[in-house]
Amino acid sequence: MATGGPTRSAALGLVLLTGALLTGCAGSAAGEASGKGPSPASASPSPRTTPPAELCARIITYWSRQVLDGDTYGDYQSMGLSNGQYEILRAVVDAARAEQKRQGRAAAEQLIDRQARERCTERYRDGGPTGGPWS
Repeated sequence: MATGGPTRSAALGLVLLTGALLTGCAGSAAGEASGKGPSPASASPSPRTTPPAELCARIITYWSRQVLDGDTYGDYQSMGLSNGQYEILRAVVDAARAEQKRQGRAAAEQLIDRQARERCTERYRDGGPTGGPWS
């Protein structure tokens, strides 16, 4: 786990996630604020968004690596996860810990990448959960 404890890691994760989400809007927001609108080079027919399954996989991958060596998962809300995503995180980390014991760290990280992508794809295959934003 990173030096500084889970609170610092949680804060860093939220900052990274927020930055990634806002990056797509930065160019057009600056142009609109100047009254010139988006520049022709940055104009696109529709806003660019990250599909929910891809965003889920990124978050699960990040947090799985953070908690792989630790003995606790922390609070799912401070990680920016829904309850369902937290369940995926726990399953992925449990499998990665077992893989790390058998095959080492590199194999565990490959497993994290694969399972996070597969489980998040499954979770969002029909567009997402319907039990509210934290399900």
